Amino acid sequence: MLLKMKNISKYFGPVAALTDVSLFVDTGEIHGLLGENGAGKSTLMNILAGTYQSSSGEIYFDNKKLEYLTTKKTQSIGIRFIHQELNLVNDLKVYENLFLGEEITGRFGILNRKEMIEKSQKVLKSMNIDIDVTEEVTNLDTSRKQLIEIAKALLFEAKLIIMDEPTTALTNKEIDMLFDIMRKLKERNISMIYISHKMPELFTVCDRYTVLRDGKLVQSGFFKDINERKATELLVGKNILDEKIEKEQISSDVLMEVKNIAGIDKFYNISFTLNKGEIIAITGLHGDGRDHLAEALYGVCKIDSGDVFINNKKIFYKNIKSTIKNGISMVQRNRKERSIIKDMSILNNFSISKFVSNVKSKFVKDKIEIDNFNIRKNDMSIKVDSHNDYITSLSGGNQQKVIIARCLELNTDVIILDNPTQGVDVGAKFEVYKIITQLAKEGKGIIMFTSEYPEIFKVADKCLIMYRGMINKEMTRDEFNEIDIMEYATGAKMAENKTGENKTEGNNETIDK
Repeated sequence: MLLKMKNISKYFGPVAALTDVSLFVDTGEIHGLLGENGAGKSTLMNILAGTYQSSSGEIYFDNKKLEYLTTKKTQSIGIRFIHQELNLVNDLKVYENLFLGEEITGRFGILNRKEMIEKSQKVLKSMNIDIDVTEEVTNLDTSRKQLIEIAKALLFEAKLIIMDEPTTALTNKEIDMLFDIMRKLKERNISMIYISHKMPELFTVCDRYTVLRDGKLVQSGFFKDINERKATELLVGKNILDEKIEKEQISSDVLMEVKNIAGIDKFYNISFTLNKGEIIAITGLHGDGRDHLAEALYGVCKIDSGDVFINNKKIFYKNIKSTIKNGISMVQRNRKERSIIKDMSILNNFSISKFVSNVKSKFVKDKIEIDNFNIRKNDMSIKVDSHNDYITSLSGGNQQKVIIARCLELNTDVIILDNPTQGVDVGAKFEVYKIITQLAKEGKGIIMFTSEYPEIFKVADKCLIMYRGMINKEMTRDEFNEIDIMEYATGAKMAENKTGENKTEGNNETIDK
């Protein structure tokens, strides 16, 4: 065994985050660490990484007992942690980020930039990643930033690499590339702990598993001995895969009408109607224009032509404040970079949009703010110790619920959700689905941009499939079929009203799902 964590417990004051948890990882093994948000996975790994000290228990690594761990000490013995939260400095170049804190220097402490650049190029080349190492990180998209984090771990020849949700911002092609890299590392007897909520990934790349629930060890074993249904039951304590989400009858009243809008050479001739109580899913491939369409409907990106109507009234996009007044709010994708304000409390993160957009008073009334939060907290089952804690103290699923609650405080007729369940566990996903369907029952119109087929089937009434910046196909709920969605998204099928001129033979793109 490369790693033995025996009977680890961790207390934060009177609160037990971990109770008597053990984890064993063999040399050259990819070990899946499973658990819902708040199950204790990150706490356990932060103890191993030297960020926290355990309250009790023992850790052995490479046959040596580890005591008084620090981040620097764990890195020096060959343990690298790729955090879910990106730890890159946007204003530094790629190679500077790779060597940050471990720079190569020459005489008199002068940086050896040439050697750092060469080694950075070498490690990225070994990963088949084409990134200019002299490029500033701020110019890269999130998926590229995630790959740089992985490259940083490989650069210093770690014996054990901890990967916390590494595929959240990656495309299918990039995920396959990552798995190839992981298998090659395994052949070199490098071990990995892989933390993920995505069952297909875990079963594809991992050898063994350990499941945590409520800070306690539930079960360990080999993935070959269980299936996805059993793994889900271990995670949440019950089977929720067959749990039904009740759908209401959609109103015939048109709430929003989008007519032939186009923008910034990313999307073209987009038209659809959204009725009261209707949930529309918009899906397709990575780079199909969905990101820009979502932001254009919210007023972040410019609409070059076409019109948008709310309740039969044409709206004019001036700024975000005017968009909200027109009746549209939005939950942005990638909460880490676009939604949460890390240096603010849970309460302030919850309240800020409402106070900026609707409140004329210069003073914030604490009691009203707290009362509103407590109502949402109870309705949405948000798990918090204190509303004054930093939002980063919450699990990913609870952070996402706070962001959704912030959006709901605006009380708009139309709600845009851009990948609303990104980076949350399977139990939290179902809670988010229930929130979405409840909003529809209340007469809200929901536009959900998503790459996950299961949630389209769970909650959507209609699905718009994009291909190369246009809506290739519109499907009603009774027409949903995963294969058809994939074929329309790749252009293998073209809707009857399309010319087919963009269809490409042998298209090898795959839907992000």
